Amino acid sequence: MQRREAHLKEMTRRCFLGKGSVGVGAMALGAMGGLATVGGSARGSEGGVVNPLAVKAPEFRSRAKNVIYVHLTGSPPHLDMYDYKPELVKRNGEVVPDSILKGKRFAFTSGKPKLMGTPRRFKRYGEGGVWLSDALPNLQKVADDLCVIKSMNTDQFNHAPAELFVYTGSPRPGRPSLGSWVTYGLGSENANLPGFVVLISSGVQPNAGKNSYGTGFLPSVYQGVQCRSKGDPVLYVSNPKGVDRKMRRLSLDALKDLNAVQGEELGHPETDTRIAQYELAYRMQVSVPEVMDISKEPKEVLESYGARPGGASLANNCLLARRLVEQGVRFVQLFDWGWDFHGTNPREDIRDGLTKKGATMDKPLAALIKDLKQRGMLEDTLVVCGGEFGRTPFREGRTSRGKVLGRDHYPDCYSMWMAGGGVKGGYSHGASDELGFAVAKDKVHVHDFQATLLHLLGMDHERLTYRFQGRDFRLTDVHGHVVKPILA
Repeated sequence: MQRREAHLKEMTRRCFLGKGSVGVGAMALGAMGGLATVGGSARGSEGGVVNPLAVKAPEFRSRAKNVIYVHLTGSPPHLDMYDYKPELVKRNGEVVPDSILKGKRFAFTSGKPKLMGTPRRFKRYGEGGVWLSDALPNLQKVADDLCVIKSMNTDQFNHAPAELFVYTGSPRPGRPSLGSWVTYGLGSENANLPGFVVLISSGVQPNAGKNSYGTGFLPSVYQGVQCRSKGDPVLYVSNPKGVDRKMRRLSLDALKDLNAVQGEELGHPETDTRIAQYELAYRMQVSVPEVMDISKEPKEVLESYGARPGGASLANNCLLARRLVEQGVRFVQLFDWGWDFHGTNPREDIRDGLTKKGATMDKPLAALIKDLKQRGMLEDTLVVCGGEFGRTPFREGRTSRGKVLGRDHYPDCYSMWMAGGGVKGGYSHGASDELGFAVAKDKVHVHDFQATLLHLLGMDHERLTYRFQGRDFRLTDVHGHVVKPILA
C-alpha cells in the first residue's frame, strides 16, 4: 500500500474507532522504538524523511544492476543492418503480392509497392555467426557480445505512439517510462546523482517528447533528468546570482523542515519527492559537473569512442553513459535522432546515407561494449540498442520513383540487440520469414521485451506495480512473458 493511500485510510471513522483503544500503547511503543512510521514504511534517519531513491534489493538474484539504453529515434532499417534476406535480394523489384498487403496499413505507402532487397553486403561474424552488414564495421568486432533479437513485434506504426509503447507500455501519454519503473523498483546507488539520466544527441527531443522519459503517475523523483554536454549540465541546478552555497544550504534546511511537517500531516509521496529533489540538486551542483567532464578521460579512450570534449554527439553520450553507470546511476537513456530512413533526401538513403549515419552509432557503441568489458562492468551493465519499430521490405511509396532508396514504417517484424547484463552473447533469437514481412519463429512482443529487461534486473514484471486511481498498474499492463532463451 502506498503511503498516501495508507494515510487516507487512517482518516476514516472506522480506523479511528479501531485504533482508539490501543492509542496509548502505540504511542509508548513508538517512543521506545525511536522510529516514526507512516503507512507502515520506516522513515530514514536524515531528518526523519523517506529517501525515495534509497537502494532496494531486487526480488531475486540477477546479473544486471544498471542499464544503458540507446534509442535510435525514427527506427533504423533493420533489413540493411541485422536481418539478411537473400530471397528478398533475389526478388528485388517485384510487385509485393496482394496476399501479403491485404488488410495492412502503412504510414506513407499505398497501391502496389515493389520489393527491395538490401544493397548492403552481409556476412556472419564471431563464433556465434551473427549476421551484420557492412554498415556496422565496428560492431562486427564485438559480434560475440551481441544478442540480436530478429523477431520483435509491436502494435504501433507511427513514431510517437510506438515510442511511447516501448517505454511506457501504452501508446498514449500518462504512463511511467521504463527508466522510471526501474528506479522506482531498485532505487539508485549514488546519492549525489539522479537515478535516471537522459542524454540526447542530434539536437532533437524524442518523438514523444519528455513523455518517453517521464514518470506518469509515479512520484516525480523518478523522472528522467536530462543532462547536457554544453553549458550547465542540468538546467537551473546552479545557484542564482547573489546566492552562495552557504545561503543555499540554509534556505534548503528551512524548506526541508516545512516540507517534513506537511509530509507528516498529509502523507503525500510528492512531499518526500520535493525534499529529496532539493537535496539531490544541492549535491548535484558539485557531483554532476565532475562526472560530465569527459576531458579527464585518456586520449586513447576519447579516440576509441570518437568523442570530443565540449561537443554534443552520440559518441560523447556513450562515453558519458559509461561514466554515469560507473558512478552508480541506475538507468541511462540515450536518444539519437535521424534514423527515419524514408528516402526523402540523400541523408535517408540506405546506401551512402546509412553509411554516414551508421558511423555515428557503430564506432561509439562498439567502444562502449569494449570499454565496459575491459573494466569488468559488462557483466552487470545491460546495453540495449533499438528503435520503435522496423522498416518495410519494399520501397517507401512517396520515394519509389526517385533515385534515393528508402523504406516505410513497419511494426510486424524488426530487429534490436542487447549486450552484457545476463544475456547470451553471439546469439540471434527468432527469425522473420524469407521476405521479412512476418515473424516466422519465436515472436517477441514489446511487452515480452519489457518483461525480460525487468527480469534481467531481478524484478518480476507482474509484481512491480503502483496503485493509481483504484487499480494496480504495471509496465507490461496485463501482458508480457520473459524471453528465457536469451538469458545467459
